[in-house]
Amino acid sequence: MNHISTFHLVSLGCPKNRVDSEVVYGLLEQAGWRGCDEPEEARVLLINTCGFIEPAVQESVDEILRLAAHKVGDETKHLVVFGCMVQRYQAELVAELPEVDLFVGTEAIADMAELLAGMVEGETVNRLVLSRPFLMSAALPRVISNSSCSAYVKITEGCDNRCSYCLIPSIRGPLRSRPPEDIAAEVQHLQVRGIKEVVLIAQDLTAYGADLPDTPQLVDLLTMLLEKTAISWIRLLYLYPTGISEKLLRLMASQPRLVPYLDIPMQHIGTQVLARMNRRYTGAEMYRLIGRVRAILPDVALRTTFLLGFPGETDKDVEDLLKFLRWARFSHVGAFAYCNEPGSPSAAFADQIPDDIKTQRVETVMQTQAAISSTILGDFVGTKQEVLVEGVSAQTDLLLEGRTRYQAPDIDGCVFINEGRANRGDLVRVLITESHTYDLVGKITG
Repeated sequence: MNHISTFHLVSLGCPKNRVDSEVVYGLLEQAGWRGCDEPEEARVLLINTCGFIEPAVQESVDEILRLAAHKVGDETKHLVVFGCMVQRYQAELVAELPEVDLFVGTEAIADMAELLAGMVEGETVNRLVLSRPFLMSAALPRVISNSSCSAYVKITEGCDNRCSYCLIPSIRGPLRSRPPEDIAAEVQHLQVRGIKEVVLIAQDLTAYGADLPDTPQLVDLLTMLLEKTAISWIRLLYLYPTGISEKLLRLMASQPRLVPYLDIPMQHIGTQVLARMNRRYTGAEMYRLIGRVRAILPDVALRTTFLLGFPGETDKDVEDLLKFLRWARFSHVGAFAYCNEPGSPSAAFADQIPDDIKTQRVETVMQTQAAISSTILGDFVGTKQEVLVEGVSAQTDLLLEGRTRYQAPDIDGCVFINEGRANRGDLVRVLITESHTYDLVGKITG
């Protein structure tokens, strides 16, 4: 393999972006390219960008400039930027980043190998490529980007919810669901490759199938996956609150392979704030939802996210959120400061909140949640838990590392295993001996 066919890929942003990067990696390998761990070794430098919020955009720009430094003095290197930031800003980036040789939007993922071949041969005419709508398919090659025994499976693209602070519909387009048979085929492929856990992701899992001819629902897809695959764990991330049906909860309660874990981004609990966010529920409905979930899935781990400092948010709204937080006892919480995104309706709202108040509110929420998380994890001490072993710990090679059914990859804590032997991908029983704010410690018991 010669130098001209080497590439280095950096992926930023959410798990949905990661899946796109893994497909690009697979397509390039299939076309004869070879991936390199270090940018110095590669002819083409690629970066998959995030354009969802301004801090992510800045991170993407910083990474572009870092990679561009590797081109200095080497005219044979090329820099390619793709993903959400390109789809959002398009021609602006072409004008402002002359260091970049090619910009590719989110919809041209499947064309990447052809585009790079044209670029290195000097045949590229346009620096900006915005292609036809793209939807993930099981037929596409994919290289899992980490050494984990879990993998994300993107079941839809786009979103129809139109929250007032969010640009995803304008970046990723309207809801487009994959056929259930195609998703099942991808999960079967992953199973053959040794994956033990699939994490279903979408902008909103509960919207799955609404655009398909027979309108299959998430429950129908899960039933098919249970019937057609033997994957040990199936995890659900990003469920719109009002889409969580009793039928879904009862299916989860009856099927141990559907791990008792729900990621439900609520964003807030203040009814007036939710209305301005264009979220289609009230605070009272969120209390009822938590009660209904726990009645059917008493041992469920709940995760949510909150957006603090939204225009018009009052001290009373924050107090109500903290009260809800203490009552709901979420296992995992992410709290973020609202920031205006040009082009979003909320950017023009009155009663904008000062940045220092936003930061203070985020800190208050996370301090409150830290105490809750610590207490919840403390209850695990002395119990035996099924743990999916992910290998030697990144912190020290003296420990193994894994996750319980109540911990999602990448975003939650983990279990450090200090006694016993196991291989990556093993499901083992672990006696939990210690708990910390977000992590557990234990020993394998058999």
